[in-house]
Amino acid sequence: MRFAIAALLTLPLLPVMYFQARKIRATVPKLPEAQEPQGVSGKTHRQRLRLLLLGESTMAGVGVDKHSEGFAGILADSLSHHLEIAVHWQVNANSGYTAEDVRSKTVPNLDAEADLIVIGLGANDAFKLNTPKRWRRHIAALIHSLRKHYPQTPIVFTNMPPIKEFPAMTGLLKLTIGNLVEALGRALAQEITAHDHVYYHARTITVKDWIERFQVDKHIDDFFSDGIHPSQLTYRIWAQDLAQFIQARPETMSTLDNYQASTDV
Repeated sequence: MRFAIAALLTLPLLPVMYFQARKIRATVPKLPEAQEPQGVSGKTHRQRLRLLLLGESTMAGVGVDKHSEGFAGILADSLSHHLEIAVHWQVNANSGYTAEDVRSKTVPNLDAEADLIVIGLGANDAFKLNTPKRWRRHIAALIHSLRKHYPQTPIVFTNMPPIKEFPAMTGLLKLTIGNLVEALGRALAQEITAHDHVYYHARTITVKDWIERFQVDKHIDDFFSDGIHPSQLTYRIWAQDLAQFIQARPETMSTLDNYQASTDV
């Protein structure tokens, strides 16, 4: 009901939003995806963790040259350090993908083994104005599809992207699309309760919160490579924050402990 009311109030503003979005698309540089989508973090140990990352441009590393400098590499480094194991990581993500794209285009072609799956989605579903109901249906289908390949592997969804923080966005787009992505986040939080070993880091991302918690003296522009996509600083903080979320959840860690015990090399 809340979404329906917001949609009705926003309807007269759609032409304005359309032209604002076109202007942003024309002025924001198109950055490539990161190179080298797999690697190993940590020294060689008797135990290893196989990490698979799926999703949209954040997981694809748009904004940095190599994945080792982006979300994947930094998350793997953080987990390796905390768990004292080698983390073998692989990225299979594409800029512009929605949840339905990942389900229909990415998952059928997966051949990597995984002890932990991390998924970053939400921005493109919000930009395409997918409703929370449709998004939740697509998330459920994505999880079910993944379970055919990985029946018990823990799945962790990252925080929703901080659209309200994007410097390149107008105030109107920050409000409308930002509110929508937050609504998608609430729908995601509801959906994962129906699935075993699926988790969602629901904390809303704000630059102010990151500056305070991670004690960095930076301006908001330092957090974005092009006004929309993350900078290397953002990837570092975001990945470290998710690593802390994973490590702080006993149910997630106990599941990972089982995988560590079964992956001696």
